[in-house]
Amino acid sequence: MIKMTLSKRAGDAGMKTALTIAGSDSVGGAGIQADVKAMASMGVHATAVVTAVTAQNTRKVGGVFPVPEGFVREQLESVLSDCRVEAAKTGMLYSAGIARTVADVMGDRDAPLVVDPVMVATVGDSLSEDGLARSLKEDLIPVCALVTPNRQEAEALSGVRISTEDDAMLACEVIGKQGSAVLLKGGHFDSKNVVDYLYLSSEFTVMKRPRLNSAGHGSGCVLSSYITANLAKGLDIINSVLRSRDMIQRSIETQYAVGKGGPVVNPVATVSFPKEDSDRFGVLDALNAAAEEIVDRFPNSLVPKHGVNIAYAAKDASGPEDVAAIEGKIALRNGRLVKNGPAKFGAAGHMSFILLEVMKRDPGIRCVISIGPADDTLDLFEEVGMNVMLSGRKGNPLWGAATKSLLERTKGVPDAISDNDRKNGRTVKILGKDPSEVLSKLNSIL
Repeated sequence: MIKMTLSKRAGDAGMKTALTIAGSDSVGGAGIQADVKAMASMGVHATAVVTAVTAQNTRKVGGVFPVPEGFVREQLESVLSDCRVEAAKTGMLYSAGIARTVADVMGDRDAPLVVDPVMVATVGDSLSEDGLARSLKEDLIPVCALVTPNRQEAEALSGVRISTEDDAMLACEVIGKQGSAVLLKGGHFDSKNVVDYLYLSSEFTVMKRPRLNSAGHGSGCVLSSYITANLAKGLDIINSVLRSRDMIQRSIETQYAVGKGGPVVNPVATVSFPKEDSDRFGVLDALNAAAEEIVDRFPNSLVPKHGVNIAYAAKDASGPEDVAAIEGKIALRNGRLVKNGPAKFGAAGHMSFILLEVMKRDPGIRCVISIGPADDTLDLFEEVGMNVMLSGRKGNPLWGAATKSLLERTKGVPDAISDNDRKNGRTVKILGKDPSEVLSKLNSIL
């Protein structure tokens, strides 16, 4: 049998490093200052390259002093030659020359780049020279992973006047035509709800949130910083955006006044997130990391007919909505394992009912993975001292009631349950406290 050596990535909690390339906001509500605070609130170290110094407050932008292009390059090279930057973002770049410099340095980097195409301040004053939009389109967006325009920025980058949902989607397609994902933010539209459009791999994800009274100074900077920090921590684009959208909603809800003008968003609102929200985010993080391990190292011979799935329940889960799994499973496509969707609560199907019954017996056992075993798998479990329970069922997958019946025969929870499913054939469901333990058990028999 093929040996699968799992790395420690699924359980790695080390400090990650991100990079923000943006202007300095003297009032501290946006720009570099907000970026650093937002990233730090997520446990990510923020390195910073300053592109311009502004004289601004909550009412106006009094002046802009751009940093010479050569010194922007020197800052970038100093950081990148010394630090392992996991993800980067741009904010205010001000000039076409600075945008080209950033594209030239960042274009050949592996770290995903998020472009927040800042052109105008919240108070309405310009933060860019003529020619910046063209340079963003021609130089920077082609090398980025994600661009996050608001309505006005999307119109400038696409040439599409946006009035309807069809217009918004067309603008996203035009902006992302060279391969980048596009998050068109809905804060500047006149609608009851804020509707955001994520265009990724030729598909749209539409997100709706209640519209609050004010978006606050710095909301775009903080949102793109949250996304960048999530990318630095290993999430994919869709999970980074979905998670960050929830976070910025909390930041806007807890905005505060620092001057005589509009309020600033709270960039450290994530620090005061309810513990249950933090736990649920941790579940999704762990599942996505485990899914990457599976895609990279899982033997094809152990893939069930309809794909591998791994489910992980939130603490104190009470129903399927509290159990997360990989949406669409991890399946073979042209001989290669492919993750078909993000980790998502409510996506575990019958696996959620198995976990919920197991957790009634032992609340610490919150994770399960289903594999299609080779002929000697059950013997290998026995050789390494793990307890495998045979369900004895034929023709139907193991569900909650059957799991309850099985557990009533034992004093504790087994390491795995062997189940005979009419559609998938015989499968083994390995149980553990978290994805790291489940994958460790799997690794012990490979």
